[in-house]
Formats: sequence, structure tokens, C-alpha cells
Amino acid sequence: MNKKSYLSRVRLPRTPAEWLEAVMNFIFFLCGMLAVGCVVLISVYMVISGVPAIHKIGLFQFLLGTKWASTAAQPLFGILPFILSSIYGTLGAAIIGVPIGLLTAVFLSKAADPKLRTVVVTAIELLSGIPSVVFGLLGMQVLVPAVAKTFGKASGACLLSAIVVLSIMILPSIVSVSVTALNAVPPEYEQGSLALGATDTETWFKISIPAAKSGIAAGIVLGIGRAIGEAMAVMMVAGNSPNMPDSPFRSVTFLTTAIAKEMSYAGGLQRQALFSIALVLFVFIMIINVVLNVVLKGGSRDE
Repeated sequence: MNKKSYLSRVRLPRTPAEWLEAVMNFIFFLCGMLAVGCVVLISVYMVISGVPAIHKIGLFQFLLGTKWASTAAQPLFGILPFILSSIYGTLGAAIIGVPIGLLTAVFLSKAADPKLRTVVVTAIELLSGIPSVVFGLLGMQVLVPAVAKTFGKASGACLLSAIVVLSIMILPSIVSVSVTALNAVPPEYEQGSLALGATDTETWFKISIPAAKSGIAAGIVLGIGRAIGEAMAVMMVAGNSPNMPDSPFRSVTFLTTAIAKEMSYAGGLQRQALFSIALVLFVFIMIINVVLNVVLKGGSRDE
């Protein structure tokens, strides 16, 4: 097809409504490209800033090293304890927070009294707006002493405290998105199930949840993403010692807190290593998001 025949098939807007629609489509296209461009720029910046230190330290020594002593006379830059602490903390928060959030969403969407639903949904929305430093402060003043007293430890600033705080922080994302997804399920699905003799509980868990699986998965991804990227609250309750997380009562450092606590005074190779930690965290988040989207949302499409 030559250029002339192609241009002859292009229909230009004629009416004001068509021109407005064309302009709005172009604006939406620019916004979409801006979002993609931001992701690309962040990715390029992280690679440029993080790769030099990994090259100097050594990939395996950096990722698999068990000692972090960035200010020592002979500095060591092993971030395996940080990686494992982030994995265990995120996994623990998901194990606690996801079932609680999902069950809460089912209750609010299907069983709760309208007045109670309004109160609880409002409280959850307020909870999502609370700054993370407030969660950390409450955890440091209430949770950390409670953990120390309950388990007879000298200090309650440990991995377990971080898991509990993170599990609370991810609840608003999971509950809010899941309630919206469950409310969007066509009522005919549930009415058909009830007409066939299923109970309310069977209908909710065998019909409503599978039908809303894609939206629920989106809420879980958002919640876990917040758990992985949280820094301030974790820094206030985890103890911030670069130990291997071989016990839930061990004082640990997450990838995010390792960056936050040293970046203000870091310089030279230490500063470059912190950018390398940020690169590892960035890749870590991307991998988890992709895996969760494939596993959770992919399953809903297959059905």
C-alpha cells in the first residue's frame, strides 16, 4: 500500500465532538507513554548506579556474602542476610495478612450489616492513610515490649515484630481492592448457586471468590508490594542488626532499611554498594510482581 492510498483511508475528525475525542485519546496516550517512560528511566538509572559496585565487589560475594561491615577498615559487603530477611518478612506478612484480609473482605461484601460495613470500610480507608512511621512508632512502643515479655526475650525488636507490623500494613490494600472485586460479581452467579441448593458460605467461597479472583489477586499484589518496599516502620521494630534471620526473634536488617540507615553518611564504595542494594531490591520487586501476576491472574484467565 503506497502512501497516497493509505492517507486516503485516514478519516480526519470533522465535528467538534470527534476533535475532542481525538484530543483526549492523544492525551491518554501521552499519559500512558509517560508512565512507561518513568519505569524505563528508573530502570536505567538503577542499573547505571548499581552495577559498578557489584562489579568491584563481585556478584557472588555481594549476593551470597553473609557479612556486612561497610565502615570497617576492610569493609565487607555481603547482603544475603538482608535478602533473606526481606523474603522471610514478606512471606510471613503474606501468610498472616492475606487470609485475614480476604476473609474480612468476604464478610464486608457479603455478610456484614450495612451500618457495620460503612464503619469498618471507613476505618480501613483511614488505616491506609496512616503514615508508616506511625505504624513503626506504635510497634516500637507497644508490640516490641509485648514480644519481649511474652517470649521472655531481652529485646522484642526482631523479625517477628517486623512481620506483625507488615501484616497489619498490607491489610488495607487487600481488603479495599477485594471488597470492590467481590461487589462487582454479577448477582446472577450467586442467585444461580443458591437456587441449586448451595448455602451462603458455599456460594461465597466457591462462586464469588473465583469470579472475583483477578481483582483479589490485584489487591494481594499491591499488599505484598507494600510489604517489600516498606522501610521506616520496619526499621523501628526489626532491630537493624545485619544478622542472618535464623530465628524469628533475631534482630535483622531488611534491604530497604539497609539503604535508609546508611545512605545519609555513606560515601565512596559504601554509597555505591547501597545503590546496588537498591538495584537488587528493584529486581526483587519486579520478579515477585511478575510471578504473582502470572500465578494468580493467569489462573483466573485459564478458568
